[in-house]
Amino acid sequence: MVTKPEVLSPAGDPESFDTALKFGADAVYLAGKSFGMRTASKNFSEEELKSACDKAHALKKRVYLTCNTLPRNADIPDMPGFLSMAAGCGVDAFIIADLGVFRLAERYAPGVERHISTQGGVINYEAARAWYDMGAKRVVLARETTLEEIAELRAKTPPELEIECFVHGAMCVSFSGRCLISSFMTGRDANRGDCAQPCRWKYHLFEENREGQFFQVDEESDGTYLYNSRDLCMIEHIPELVKAGVSSLKIEGRAKSYYYTAVTTNAYRHAVDEYFAHIGESEYRVSDWIVGELDKISHRAYSTGFYFGSEPGQETENGGYIRHYNAAAVCVESSNEDNVAVVTQRNKFCVGDTLDVLPPDGFSFETKCLRLMNEDGEDVPSAPHPMQRLYMTADRFIPEGSVIRKRT
Repeated sequence: MVTKPEVLSPAGDPESFDTALKFGADAVYLAGKSFGMRTASKNFSEEELKSACDKAHALKKRVYLTCNTLPRNADIPDMPGFLSMAAGCGVDAFIIADLGVFRLAERYAPGVERHISTQGGVINYEAARAWYDMGAKRVVLARETTLEEIAELRAKTPPELEIECFVHGAMCVSFSGRCLISSFMTGRDANRGDCAQPCRWKYHLFEENREGQFFQVDEESDGTYLYNSRDLCMIEHIPELVKAGVSSLKIEGRAKSYYYTAVTTNAYRHAVDEYFAHIGESEYRVSDWIVGELDKISHRAYSTGFYFGSEPGQETENGGYIRHYNAAAVCVESSNEDNVAVVTQRNKFCVGDTLDVLPPDGFSFETKCLRLMNEDGEDVPSAPHPMQRLYMTADRFIPEGSVIRKRT
């Protein structure tokens, strides 16, 4: 029997968390205010973490808390209290990279599952089995693992051990996220959640005997991006991931926006459901509209990572993103009467603009903004103020919870 994999979405703040649930995530991973690998995100206070767990469990969904930094000696005394607090909030699992933290979680939060982070570098079945024997429920495999290696690992480990793999998002140039470039160049420790992303910077070459003179390495006219990996995208390869035995499909992006979370969660939710609706059909391929959704978020050039034995490749042309759409607003209330929606603005848009709407059911459509009014009932020509609350009349009904975007 083929098991349907979990769609696991990222959340860097409560808005992204709610968005992930709304757009179909089976589980959400997030961080508290300590010991997570994304200090740039807002992350979750104790009260917010408890609220998130309650919301997820009411929908029969799960919450995984990242404890995946590599803590120094000075960090350890705070760890027992943090683990106990998170267990009290109701988290379903800890994502752990460090063996010491793994043992502390067993002692101070015995009812919580322990998942081994991709930073654990699990790339073979002996390592996976060793973690299982010590009590791990799941291993998040190293991103360098091929589909062939995953299938062999699955066959040679206990079926109770779950296998999680990244399927979408930014790729780190280091092995499984263990990087020293940031520490060397900026003093910010990437292994404690504070990466400055120097792999994305533009580099030039200096010759030792020509002090002060630099030479541009002419891959592209604007400079050379030596370590700038392409983004991962496996949306067209759900069948291969399922056949290899992957239990959970993980979307990278806790430092990204609610809009990114909505679009990626929606795409992978529909891709998984569509495949299982057509399982066994030899000619199956994912629908074009699902693939197209992932071009509506900011991203670097896509690749399939290391899954097929090749390299993801470097994006040498520039250090930035491909961006075809901007988030324009979120629909917070809606009415069938006259197609009026209450929206909160996220980027400027105007009366007369054609907007692309992604509703919680996941099937996008276009509509035209016919009228905008502010909260005083005054007509306005545009929405220029961040988070401004507006009444928008469209030529179609916009469901509550929809993400509204505009082509750039």
